[in-house]
This record gives sequence, structure tokens and C-alpha cells, in this order.
Amino acid sequence: MTADPVGVDDEGRLDPWVAEWMAANPQRATPFEDLSPEMLELARSPMGFPPTRPVAVITDDTAAGVPVRIYRDQGVPTGIVVYLHGGGFVIGSIGLMDNVAREIAHASGAVVISVGYRLAPEHPYPAGLDDCEAVTRWAVEHADRFGVPPEAVAVAGESAGGNLATAVTLRLRQSDGPHLAGQVLVYPAVGGPAEFPSMVEFDGLIISRTAGQRYWEAYSAGRDLTDDPCAVPLAAPTLSGLPPALVVLGGCDMLRDAGRAYAARLQDDGTEVELASYPGQPHGFVNFEFPAAGPAFERIGAWLRAALAGAIG
Repeated sequence: MTADPVGVDDEGRLDPWVAEWMAANPQRATPFEDLSPEMLELARSPMGFPPTRPVAVITDDTAAGVPVRIYRDQGVPTGIVVYLHGGGFVIGSIGLMDNVAREIAHASGAVVISVGYRLAPEHPYPAGLDDCEAVTRWAVEHADRFGVPPEAVAVAGESAGGNLATAVTLRLRQSDGPHLAGQVLVYPAVGGPAEFPSMVEFDGLIISRTAGQRYWEAYSAGRDLTDDPCAVPLAAPTLSGLPPALVVLGGCDMLRDAGRAYAARLQDDGTEVELASYPGQPHGFVNFEFPAAGPAFERIGAWLRAALAGAIG
């Protein structure tokens, strides 16, 4: 496993810029814990912030019966990235995470297919994962539509989307499905209800333990899924035979330690993995486009370009 040489002390010290932003934006920095129908509707808005990154062609469509938004920039695409947005399995939307999809398309040169998968509590596990798997299979089967070889398809997601991205690779391995070119996991939620030290240390920074518990209850619908690797990827008996992975973490994120444990498991089980940790950054720093997001997207883009090219070698 390749990893950035980051000292733990420096990694877990909140970036002063972030602290100032949180003080100036208390509403956006407050963990989302209210899962009432009214609040869920607001937090699933089809509209996000005004776009700052132009992309040549953006179309809304359906793939395998699932709503998608397809981003295609100028030039010959390097491949396809199926992007799965975050939101604790209960909130978020294609529109709200439009900025992330745009940045991935720009940085990687790939066609990005952003998936509007079903959300809990109305649609608990495995409904959302079923949608993500279906669109990923569709992307492989229809890669020629975009002038891309079927081998040059990767998945990417942040937070709950990171969980879904790696769960898709686990499902494809189980079914002897297509082998993807790579998986980009940005502060992935891979530990289920298990607690790690970072969850206590950074409780309340953008997300909270209370919110996480409520999200998990909604996603699991009260069932015990702790031994189901497609719900809790850290529970997988083995992580061998999976696509190469890039794991991106924030140094002050509740999910940091679970993400690091997953990267270590990938390495131990023989799957190629690269770990990138961004000191002082809380959960969501990529989504909020904090200053550290720029270098993170550059690294994601470079990694995806190499992984997609390597797959068609």
C-alpha cells in the first residue's frame, strides 16, 4: 500500500481555515440528524449550488431503469466512472452532488455517470445497492455507446457512496461479474455501526455519532447487517480479487479510522491500494470544496487516468 507520510498529531489537528468556515457557516456545519419527512425532502433537493466547473455535455437519462446524470467533457474519454453520491444512505441527490461529478469528469477525463439510487428509510438495504450495481453493469454493457472499452469502467463514491462503490465490487466478485478498472473511496462508510476512536474524537464535526446511528437504523431497517459484507464491507471474509483502490480520507473525520482499516485490509488481502490522507480536514471537505479539495480531486483524477489506462493496457 502506498500512503502519504502523515504524522497522526498533524493529521488530527483541525485546519484553522476549516474552523473559521464552520464558525461562519453554522447551519451548513451542523450535523444533519432530523430524519422527519419534511427535512428529508429538503436534504434531497434536486438542485445544488450554482456550478463552478463547466462540462461540455450533461444529460439526464435512465440506465437500467435508474435515474442518472451523464457528464461528458471535451476530447476522447479516458473511460467511464460510475459515481455514487454520499448522504448516509438517506439524503443527497444527483443535483446536490453535481459539483463532485463535475470535478471528477474534469480531473479524470472520463464520462461520469451519477446515479440517483433509492434512499432509506423508504427504500432500505439493499434497494440502493441494487440500483448502483444495475447501473454499473449497464455502464460496462453499454461502454461502446461512449467510445470506451468495457474494461475501462470504474466506480467512485464518498461517504455512503464509498460504501456502495466498494459493495458493488464485492457483489460483482461474488457473481463472477465484470472486473472493474478501479474503485475510488472518499471517506467511505465501511464499518457499519462499529465504533472507532476517530468517531469519538471528531464527533460533531460536520457529522455526528447520533446522525450516523439514525442513518444506519434507517438503512438497515432495524435488521442486524453487521455480518453482511455488502452492507458492512469491513465484515468481508476476504477483500482479495477486488479492483485497485484509492482511499481518500480526512484527518479530522469521524470515518477516518474505519477507512484506514479498510485500506489496510485491502493491502493484507493482496488488493492494490493507495491511501491519501488530508490533514486537518473534516468529513465532507471534498463535497464542500474546501481548499484541500483541489489537490484531492487532482489526485483522484490522476489515479483514475492511470487505472483506466492500465485496464485496457
